[in-house]
Amino acid sequence: MKYATRMLVLTLIMLPLLATAQLNSTQKIVAQVPFEFAVGSKIVPSGEWIVQPATMDGRVLVIHNTAASVGLFSTASLVEANKAAGNYTLVFHRYGNRYFLTGVKIAGTRTSYKLPESKGEAEMRAQNVPATEEILLASLR
Repeated sequence: MKYATRMLVLTLIMLPLLATAQLNSTQKIVAQVPFEFAVGSKIVPSGEWIVQPATMDGRVLVIHNTAASVGLFSTASLVEANKAAGNYTLVFHRYGNRYFLTGVKIAGTRTSYKLPESKGEAEMRAQNVPATEEILLASLR
């Protein structure tokens, strides 16, 4: 009987968390990107890009551009910032005229997604090419 009671309590505690995870998995962050950029080892064209979680835990993102018929998956780690983001944003590292998608910030939360560094970005960094951080505003759809 104790086991059943514990399971019921655990289920009631986890239910809101599961509902939140499902809600987040349907959110789509949309941004108009005016330049081509790299996600992992793939260079993708400019245009309207949509980013959304592919898994319930948010550790895999789907990044796609319907007009260009390009879609890909990327692993991501969830990072907690000191303060909440003011807007939905895509974060890029820029090395000269090359851009690398490195993160996605979620408005109103301290949580952001950090994408793994690509081989191309690691090579640019190894060559001591100066980098800047570029932020593009996005919206929720």
